[in-house]
Amino acid sequence: MLSNVRIVLVQTFHPGNIGQAARAMKTMGLDDLVLVNPRCFPDPEATRLAAGAEDLVDSARVVGSLKEAVSDCVQVVGASARLRSMPLPHFDEPDDMAKELTEHAVDAPVALVFGRERSGLTNDEIGHCTHQVSIPANPDYGILNLAQAVQVLAYEVNRTWRRRPDSGYHPTRPTGEKLPSREQLDHFHTHLGRVMQASGFLTQPHARTEAQLQALFARAQPTRRELSLLRGLLSALEPKEHSPDNRQA
Repeated sequence: MLSNVRIVLVQTFHPGNIGQAARAMKTMGLDDLVLVNPRCFPDPEATRLAAGAEDLVDSARVVGSLKEAVSDCVQVVGASARLRSMPLPHFDEPDDMAKELTEHAVDAPVALVFGRERSGLTNDEIGHCTHQVSIPANPDYGILNLAQAVQVLAYEVNRTWRRRPDSGYHPTRPTGEKLPSREQLDHFHTHLGRVMQASGFLTQPHARTEAQLQALFARAQPTRRELSLLRGLLSALEPKEHSPDNRQA
C-alpha cells in the first residue's frame, strides 16, 4: 500500500530540500517521489542532504506540470498552511487525512502535494487536488519547512498503515533481552531483603519497604541481564560474613 503513496514537490527552489524530503519519505517507507519543475535538479546538494536516501533522489521523476504528476491518482491531497477560496474538502487533522488516503492507496495511486517553500500552491494547482490538509501548529508561529511538512504527513500515513490488520508490521525489539523467571525474581528479592537487613536499612519491622520495592521492580520489568547486574551489585555490598560463600550450609 505504501508504494501507492506518491509525494509531489512543486517547483522546489532549494535542491537541498529535495534531498531532505527524500530522507523524510524513506524513514516512513515511502519511495515514489515526483518533482514538478524544480529550479535546480539534479544537484549535488540534493544528494548530499538525502543522507542515506540517495536512491529516492536518483529515481525521482521530473515532470512539467502538476496535472501530469497526478493524472493517474484517485485522491490528491494538497498541503497548505493557509486556505484558499477553492471549495475543496479540507482535513483539519492529518490523521483523518491519512485514514482516508490509505484506504484509497490499497487499490490505486494517491498523492500528497507540497508547494513552493515561500508561497505554497497556487489556486490553479489546488484545482488539481481533490482535498486539502493543514498541519495544526502554534498559531503565533506555524511555520514548517518543506521537509518537516513531508515528515509529519508521511508519518501519519505510515502510522495509519501500521495499524491496519493486513499491514504485516511487527515492531523491532531488542534481541536476546529475555525477562527473568518468577524463580529468578524471587531469588533477587530474597537477596535484596537479606542485604537490607544486614545493612540496617530495615529498622521498622512493620514497614512495607520490601513490598514497595517489589512493586517498583515489577513496574521496571528488568531483563535477565539487568537482574544479574543488580545481584552482582548486592553481592558487592553484602557483608562478607553474610555472603553465600561464607554462610554455613
